[in-house]
Amino acid sequence: MKTFSILILAVIIAIFSSCNKENSADPQTPTYVKGKNRFIVKVDGDDREYFVHVPNGYAGSSPTPVVFMLHGTNGNGADFYTNSGWKEVGETENIITVFPSSWKYCITENGQTFPNTEKWNALPLNWAPCAGETVRDDIKFLKSIIAELNSKFNIDSKRIYLVGFSNGGTMASKCSYEMSDIFAAIVESASSSFGLQPNPLRKLPILLQRGNEDYGPGGTGPTAPMTSLSTLLTDSSTTLLQGQLYKFSQTNVYYFGLNPNFTISGDVNSVVKATYTSNTPNEPLNVYTVALIKGLKHAYPTGAAASNWAWLKLYTLP
Repeated sequence: MKTFSILILAVIIAIFSSCNKENSADPQTPTYVKGKNRFIVKVDGDDREYFVHVPNGYAGSSPTPVVFMLHGTNGNGADFYTNSGWKEVGETENIITVFPSSWKYCITENGQTFPNTEKWNALPLNWAPCAGETVRDDIKFLKSIIAELNSKFNIDSKRIYLVGFSNGGTMASKCSYEMSDIFAAIVESASSSFGLQPNPLRKLPILLQRGNEDYGPGGTGPTAPMTSLSTLLTDSSTTLLQGQLYKFSQTNVYYFGLNPNFTISGDVNSVVKATYTSNTPNEPLNVYTVALIKGLKHAYPTGAAASNWAWLKLYTLP
């Protein structure tokens, strides 16, 4: 009888134990779905939005590379999730792709006021916030996303990359100074930054890509000949492409300690590149490439995600 009672007690304990397991939160249960995820992270009291594409091949068993894609003015993470081509590359290459949304501001630009305009807080600003607006800390936002990604996924901290288009390209340039200890390599598409900058935390590989017909959103101007890349990078008086390639490149040459003598490569029928290397010996990761793309106006190029990934994945954070 005593043995029977012990057996009954054991069964009851087993049943309650099973119920507790079923009703408790499994710490290994994913907080995401395969495919599109929308997350909110609190930053300085604000709800900040970002989208993450988790490829079907992600199992969490090994560290996985991550690529951030930053949209331009009046874009958002959802737009670039759909239209940049990065979620498709993420699926094929089994990498996690991340699409943050900037903050919306009332701004003044070129003497006009624009309400509800998405902008990244990246200098130099060619816009100003309206009275009463507080410009958000987007460096803190991106770092908060990375902290959350590390809590949700098995992230390869040595292989986190950043791509930015237009105003997002300017933000990517800001990150090349202030987050270069986190990103392994950075692509700046259509825009960068110039003028007074902080000293970079690390000298890292940077690719700047610009169309030879790119005069900014809605802008027009003469097509820059594909043979003119050397002139665009060295002639401070050129008005081709608003003279911006000269300003962008000279800023990087100065702050990253690059050799001002670059080498030209590529095909004038598609893409021509100028490559700068470090002025200091034994700095193989201190490389800056400017790519001039034929026939491209102000847009993130079709197919750029695949070619950008082919370049980014060459590099790993030391």
